[in-house]
Amino acid sequence: MPNPRLATRYAKSLIGLAIEKGELEKIFADMQWLQEVCKQSRDFTALLRSPIIKPDKKQKVVEAIITGKVSKMTAAFIHLLIAKGRESNLPEITTAFTSQYKEHKNIHTVKLTTAAPLNAELKNALVDQIKKTSDMQNIELETAVNEDLIGGFVLQAGDKLIDASVAYDLKQIARQFENNDFVYKIR
Repeated sequence: MPNPRLATRYAKSLIGLAIEKGELEKIFADMQWLQEVCKQSRDFTALLRSPIIKPDKKQKVVEAIITGKVSKMTAAFIHLLIAKGRESNLPEITTAFTSQYKEHKNIHTVKLTTAAPLNAELKNALVDQIKKTSDMQNIELETAVNEDLIGGFVLQAGDKLIDASVAYDLKQIARQFENNDFVYKIR
């Protein structure tokens, strides 16, 4: 069962230790890799969450997967999670670690949804414009394509949303027609 408070606490302790030891970038790379492993392999996630499989068996399987792929600190952290019975929260911990890392490094994730794929030149121009008009200087751009937008874009940065899509404009026009004050309603 996902426990965001627990995941946040473990991620915070790991990020604090990584900063203290000067291995923040290495641990971040490990967490990215582990997050990808959890996303790609349902079996691995099921293994971590299974109450039937004994911790020593989980330890051996996880050891076989991570050996040579993660740093000693990350391996020790995972062993600690298994020893404490918290291995089922590893996917949430990796996500919490990534968000805390981005917060520590002042990296802002901006999500851009367009009706058609954008080229690199347009993406760079958009990022430059965001940097000029906001206090965000480190921007990580995530792009998605949604043909239902018809044209334009939807830009989301944190809790701010800019919907400059044709679909939104058409919905607004439809609302204006529905609530047209100039046409009297005849019964």
